[in-house]
Amino acid sequence: MLKEVFKCVIALISQPAKAWESLSEENTEDNEKYLTNYIYPLIGLVSIGAFLGVLFTRKEFDVELALKASVNSLVSALGGFFLGAYLLNELWFSVFKREKDIKLCQRFVGYSSALLFVLAVVLALLPEFFFLKIFVLYTVYIIWEGAAPYMQIKDDERMKFVGIASAVVLITPSVIEIILVMLMPGLRS
Repeated sequence: MLKEVFKCVIALISQPAKAWESLSEENTEDNEKYLTNYIYPLIGLVSIGAFLGVLFTRKEFDVELALKASVNSLVSALGGFFLGAYLLNELWFSVFKREKDIKLCQRFVGYSSALLFVLAVVLALLPEFFFLKIFVLYTVYIIWEGAAPYMQIKDDERMKFVGIASAVVLITPSVIEIILVMLMPGLRS
């Protein structure tokens, strides 16, 4: 299962146009299988990466701080994913005048977030490579490549869709993390 997830993530990052074409041809009926076999393992890896990152990159060995970081990253990634999919679905209906399809929006947000998940793991394990955060902008290109083949966006609406989808995908995890830290300051690592 993880092997397929890694193949998909690597394809989305290295060859997004080809990966989106391949993903658009897949059977999209079983959304629960998609969540179980793709999103949950990736978010689990983000959470494990945050846990291990705090344990092994700090001078002191603090399991409590590692658990806080793990919970924070888990809730941010999962909440960001579901909130992003919900917002994109609502905008899909109100802005683009398409029929609501939460499953399609979940898959699109999840696949578009592949690089964000990878960067979260890498930066948790190697915090001194903070300059890698600039690659978050590559997510906009991944979304651009997926707009036409996966979401069936016409060229005249593509720029508007990419702007909206990029904002949703990039901002929602951060918003969830900010709200989480405001509500529970003890989770700040």
